Amino acid sequence: MSTLTIDNVSRWFGNVVAVNDVSMTIGPGVTGLLGPNGAGKSTLINMMAGFLPPSNGTVTLDGEPIWQNEETYRKIGLVPERESMYDFLTGREFVLANAELHGLERPVAAAKKALATVEMAQAATRRIDTYSKGMRQRVKMASALVHEPSVLLLDEPFNGMDPRQRMQLMDLLRRMGAEGRTVLFSSHILEEVEQLASHIEVIVAGRHAASGDFRKIRRLMTDRPHRYVVRSSDDRALAAALIADSSTAGIEVDVQEGELRVQAVDFARFTQLLPRVARELDIRLLTVSPSDESLESVFSYLVAA
Repeated sequence: MSTLTIDNVSRWFGNVVAVNDVSMTIGPGVTGLLGPNGAGKSTLINMMAGFLPPSNGTVTLDGEPIWQNEETYRKIGLVPERESMYDFLTGREFVLANAELHGLERPVAAAKKALATVEMAQAATRRIDTYSKGMRQRVKMASALVHEPSVLLLDEPFNGMDPRQRMQLMDLLRRMGAEGRTVLFSSHILEEVEQLASHIEVIVAGRHAASGDFRKIRRLMTDRPHRYVVRSSDDRALAAALIADSSTAGIEVDVQEGELRVQAVDFARFTQLLPRVARELDIRLLTVSPSDESLESVFSYLVAA
């Protein structure tokens, strides 16, 4: 098991600050790295992979600095967003070359295993310039996995993949996280991050905006109403009792759907109020479901903050 530590890291290019005083810890499991385009995600990943030195601060793997440290490179696999590949090679040749660069004892066997892992064995003898975008992504993934790294860094890995390929990659990353590997991936598709990683790191304008389980982050956003869908044995009586309390800002009764849509402005008070009112009025609560605890809700809030 490996842990990446970013400690007060900044990176600038001339007068442009790409990453500004960021600190975070990435441990075993799957972590999603979020941020708008130009937020500094790729720069941060390149520093974690050892391709860029920080201008200030430290980036370490299990306590060892990553920059110009050959031993840490052996533990890291990188799937970059940029396409720079040797198109005249076959997929097998490309992955084999990376196995040989890592000095593996059985490079041919390692390349074969990596290609099979990403379901590219059948297309391995074709030149890369004949591959679709999704196939190229999978070959890059095989290349990153060939030396069985304990840390996997993926920059927009789902780009160009069809739905089936996305599901296969998601399953693979889940398995790797469950095995205890440290997996960090960036994505601009919030649904993918929500399905794959409950733990997120959010970068906005080069700064670290949030860290943790996005559902817990949502509950800490006390200045924004929380929305709930509630179904009960007597929606009208329940609505009348709830709207009278200061913890709610509005309630919509949807007769057709048989539900209440509640806006709670005081999360803690509302979670105590609802069961108490239901008990006092002898109303059965059939469903209580937050309707805005999505990653999109958290992300849009943090970006606008």
